[in-house]
Amino acid sequence: MKKILTSLALCAVGFSASNAVAEIRLGLDSAPYPPFYEADSSGKFVGWETEIGDALCAAMNEECVWVGVAWDGIIPALLAKKIDAIVGSMSITEERKKTIDFSDKYYNTPAAIVARKSSDIDGSPESVKGQIVGVQVSTTHQNYVEANYESIADSVKTYQDFNEHNQDLIAGRVDAVVGDSLAFADFLASPEGADFEIKGSLNDEAIFGLGVGAGVRKGDDELREKFNAAIKQIREDGTYDEISSKYFDFDIYGD
Repeated sequence: MKKILTSLALCAVGFSASNAVAEIRLGLDSAPYPPFYEADSSGKFVGWETEIGDALCAAMNEECVWVGVAWDGIIPALLAKKIDAIVGSMSITEERKKTIDFSDKYYNTPAAIVARKSSDIDGSPESVKGQIVGVQVSTTHQNYVEANYESIADSVKTYQDFNEHNQDLIAGRVDAVVGDSLAFADFLASPEGADFEIKGSLNDEAIFGLGVGAGVRKGDDELREKFNAAIKQIREDGTYDEISSKYFDFDIYGD
């Protein structure tokens, strides 16, 4: 009888496990990247992008969980199946599409170069001659800096964390930093950023791509199409604009 009960218990456990709803693990940078995302005092990720991600999961009728990953290891984490999708301000580029697939875009903001207000840097390669330029690793911004500034600037310093290069800018260890124009907003509005400004917008479609999308493993067409349908749904039903209006006074979706 004990053997029968044990067998029945094992069958019940197996049935329960096979019918459990699997969570979709959404990966983003573990370092803060406001206003897109950052961990609050309880460790929960909050921000525009996490609200959009939660809305996409609701539209897909899926349970999702956010997972913080170091940015330079986020694609390897996706490929190793430690996460199921990247929803963390990753630009859709031809280079990345060699390794992973992307959903349709869900936002697009320009890149920018930031320096002291008194600086003559204007974003042109000539203006960074003899200067030290900071940029976050494993980003399209790093690709742009290497392609346009590295041979002209005095040097290029790379950082694991977007906020680290802002701190070095304040300290005078770099003369300019390159990143997403909107991501700089909080820094420039802070007392620490009062002496700095965006000196120029940077455009290169081949490097920056056409916007930010959800990154998925190649061949995971079902999840990619779910994201596409969900993006379309929240754009059409007003959810996207309702969330965005809490953070921005312009259309972050872009052209």
